[in-house]
This record gives sequence, C-alpha cells and structure tokens, in this order.
Amino acid sequence: MHLLKSPWKMAIGLIPPLLIYLIFSIIPILISIYYSFMSWDGFSEMQFIGFENYVEAFKDSTFWRSVKNNILVVLASVIGQISIGLTLALLLNQKLKGGKFFRTIGFLPVVISTVVISITWRMIYNSEDGMLNNFLEILQLDFLAQNWLGNPDTAMYAILITVIWQFIGLYFIIFLSALQTVPKEILEAAVLDGASELQKTFFVTIPAIKNVILVSIVLCISGSLKTFDLIYVMTNGGPAHSTEVMATYMYSETFSGLNYGYGSTISVLILVFSLILVMITTKIIRIRQD
Repeated sequence: MHLLKSPWKMAIGLIPPLLIYLIFSIIPILISIYYSFMSWDGFSEMQFIGFENYVEAFKDSTFWRSVKNNILVVLASVIGQISIGLTLALLLNQKLKGGKFFRTIGFLPVVISTVVISITWRMIYNSEDGMLNNFLEILQLDFLAQNWLGNPDTAMYAILITVIWQFIGLYFIIFLSALQTVPKEILEAAVLDGASELQKTFFVTIPAIKNVILVSIVLCISGSLKTFDLIYVMTNGGPAHSTEVMATYMYSETFSGLNYGYGSTISVLILVFSLILVMITTKIIRIRQD
C-alpha cells in the first residue's frame, strides 16, 4: 500500500510547481504567439494580420542589428566569463593566503543589483569626469579619452566589458566547487608520473571537470540571450541603436512604440533563436562527449 500511495504523493507534490510554471511561463508564451499575429496598440481593437509582423521583422535592419549585438554578448560572455572564471578558480584552488577574501570579492558582483552595477559603470565611462578617462589622463594617454557610451563605435564594446565583469564570479564559484571534488589520488599519480603543473592542469584537472564546464557554457549562452536590464539602464539601446539587443528592442517597440503585435513577434523570435542556439550547443556537447 505504501508503494502505491508514494507515486500519488509525488504527483500531488508536483502540481503546485507545475501550475506556477504554467501560469508564469507557458501561458505568457502562448499569449505572445497569439499577439504576434495581430496589429494592436494596446487600446484599440485587435486586427488579425497573419505573418505580416514576421515579414516586417525579417526586413527590419534594427532588428538584425539587435540580433548581431545579442550574438556578440553571447560570444563575449562564453569566451570572457568562462575562461576568466576557470582561470581564477584554478589559481584560488591552490592554498593561497587570503583565499576566502578573494572568493568573496570575486562573487560580489553577482549578488549586487544589476541597476547598481549599470549606474556604477556608467559613471566609470562618463566622458567628463569618469574614472576611465581620468585614469587615461594620469597615464598620459588622454588622447584615447572619449565618450565611451555616447560613441556608436565604442558603446557596445564598453557594454561587453561590463557584462563579462558582472558574471565572472558566478562561474568562478561553480568551477572552484568542481575543482574541489577532483580526487587527490589522480593528482598525486600525475605528480609521481613526472607531470608539471601545466600538464597536470590541462591533462588531468580540466578534463576531470569537463562536464561542469560544458553545462556552464549552456547556462552562459541561455543567460546571455536574456540580457536586458544592464543595457537598458546604461544606454537604453543607444546611441543610434548601436547597443540594441533583442530584449531591449522588443521592450521599446512594445511599450514605447505601443506596437504590441510587433513586440510580441520579436519576443517569439527571441524564444526561437534561444532554443536553436541551446539545441546546437547541446548537440555539440554530446558529440564531444561521445
């Protein structure tokens, strides 16, 4: 009897989280798909227009610019956050003085509000009295000083540096936790075989946490595709849409442009691109594992 009741208890226990997921994830997605086939300003009556919003999106140069910027964010995040986080984890996995202090400092940006981080970095990039331009002047490199967030040629790169910095600590902690699970016997055997520190790192330690690294890459990609608040506070997608990503463009079209149908279309395309990118990454990971 106990065995028969157990599955029912598990099923009943799953109902609340499933309802929450349904209400806050699945239903909004279905509503967005429905709106994407409509022309609606949020006030007047909806008009069914079929795939016109999708056709407009594929012809929209600003939309494709936002896609390009999103890809840049993904690449910068994977290359920057994963590689720097792994390097820091390898360094602090050694018995160093003040290790706990550096771990705390490394993880601090992750727990700070994104709005606070955005305002802080906007002040650093300030063209008049920002820390970056002042530092360049101290180094006698004042000819490099400029309006970093106001220049379309440099604004996106300034954003990417902030994005990388913000989440290094997350992957640093993940990798550090994984490194501490590597069996000491394997490392000791490598030392007995005459392996140097570099050889031990690249041929023993990193392969031992390969699965954690691959999962972190998937998390990094999925998180990067949802980038919104940091860019919205720092530049609001400007100047001249140079820092626009899909999420900020969707927001501006929906709530500033009062074009709910087109905004919903962009949100659906964000979902599609995210699924495609994550599926491709997962496929590559499976091939590598085989």
